[in-house]
Amino acid sequence: MVTVVSFVRFSIIAACCLIFILFVTQRDVETYPRTLKFTEPIQDQEDTFNFSVPAITIADIIKRHQDELYKNLSKLLSNLKLENLTLATGGQPVRSVIITTWRSGSTFLGDVLNAVPGNFYHYEPLLNFGIVQIRDPPLAEKAINNLKQLLKCNYYDLNNYLNYGKAHVYLFTHNNRLWKECERYPQFCWNTTFLSDFCKLYPFQSMKVVRLRLKLAEELLKDQLLNVKVLLLVRDPRGTLQSRKHRDWCPGAPDCDQPKLLCNDMVADYEAAADLQKKYSDRFRAIRYEDLSVDPYNHIPDLFKFFGLTFHENVKKFLDSHTKTNAGGVSSTFRDSKSAPFHWRLDLNFTEVQYIEENCQEAMKLWGYVKAKNETHLKEFNPVTPYVID
Repeated sequence: MVTVVSFVRFSIIAACCLIFILFVTQRDVETYPRTLKFTEPIQDQEDTFNFSVPAITIADIIKRHQDELYKNLSKLLSNLKLENLTLATGGQPVRSVIITTWRSGSTFLGDVLNAVPGNFYHYEPLLNFGIVQIRDPPLAEKAINNLKQLLKCNYYDLNNYLNYGKAHVYLFTHNNRLWKECERYPQFCWNTTFLSDFCKLYPFQSMKVVRLRLKLAEELLKDQLLNVKVLLLVRDPRGTLQSRKHRDWCPGAPDCDQPKLLCNDMVADYEAAADLQKKYSDRFRAIRYEDLSVDPYNHIPDLFKFFGLTFHENVKKFLDSHTKTNAGGVSSTFRDSKSAPFHWRLDLNFTEVQYIEENCQEAMKLWGYVKAKNETHLKEFNPVTPYVID
């Protein structure tokens, strides 16, 4: 009897619960819109609201950079009319080109020029040609064309140059203003439109070339639209060859490790310098690395006047920090400038020095370099004397 009563009670309670559940369920169904079916998926909130950010374009980057650049330059270089100096505004930039060879002080001088606010730096634009000196056709035409296109900020026909740079980014890293944007927008770094438009924003362009001999640089001077100024940078062949010993890319490359070839180029450059000095007296100059290093605070301002550049406070700060002490590796530009050009006297033995001198007698005579007499003399003598380009 107790069992039957318990079963009845349980059945009544279960029935009540079932009725309640059906009532609540029906009520919830009625609260949804009549058009919504439970078989249709409910949209995610991100599909209902558009949170996407418009993709940045090359034009956006160029406009932003132009605004920032011109604002800063207007404060730093208030005496200049920027619209007359940028290709983006129909003007012509101030263009400076250093012609030299490997390990002759051009990295230091290139960085000095790049300390100028508003400078766009074309660092060794013939890197993709390899460890060769370009003296004649067939390489000459291609090399000169590349240099002209870069100075005109035209990257559209420089596929070999850009493809090399993608695998050797130091082609761009020395141009710190460009590389900063490359790090922010790597998707555009090697884009020809971006590079061309970015380059055109700058009122100053500098370029250092270590693979082109001077006689070919006349093609740049002939181009009146470029209005370029060219500096030949020369170094004692003993110092140059000693410095090259420490570079793994030099040994085995005749144009790099053979004293005879180096000094033949120095003679040819001297003859070309004499010719260019007559034809382009206001746009060509030569200087020895030793003279520049021993007295940078006089020679650098003088070179800036030649190039048509302002000796800005940033340049002085660079000299103050890079000419007092030795620091870094073999490619560092932090050097005691008074001793750096003559370090070869301690690093080379007298036999090595004699071998170089035997192959470089004419070049050393033309450029004012003195021979060492013996081992003792080598360690203490002054290897430079005055010279004249005649």
